[in-house]
Amino acid sequence: MIQVHIEKRAADGKILAFKMKGHADFAEYGEDIVCAGASAVSFGTVNAIMALANVEPVIKQSESGLLECRIPEGISKEADEKVQTLLEGMVVSLQTIERDYGKHIKINFQ
Repeated sequence: MIQVHIEKRAADGKILAFKMKGHADFAEYGEDIVCAGASAVSFGTVNAIMALANVEPVIKQSESGLLECRIPEGISKEADEKVQTLLEGMVVSLQTIERDYGKHIKINFQ
């Protein structure tokens, strides 16, 4: 199962980071639509943050199915608004996948 952890600041609900780990095990490697969808959404979001908001997040990843992304502190208000919109869009997309394939992906907020 893919576990997605979304870290939000309690005071204002701002997304500070996310972490995805695990494998969906929906189908064989190369045919797993849950894994492909979750990967496309998360990596697409990270790429959009860098390209559209000009923000370089702190990223950790491994071949074992781990992707961590933390937004650096001290970015401009304009960049932060773009980043938050992109991250919120990612959450909506992942929740859509979770709704249809909940046995293979779980989203947690902390």
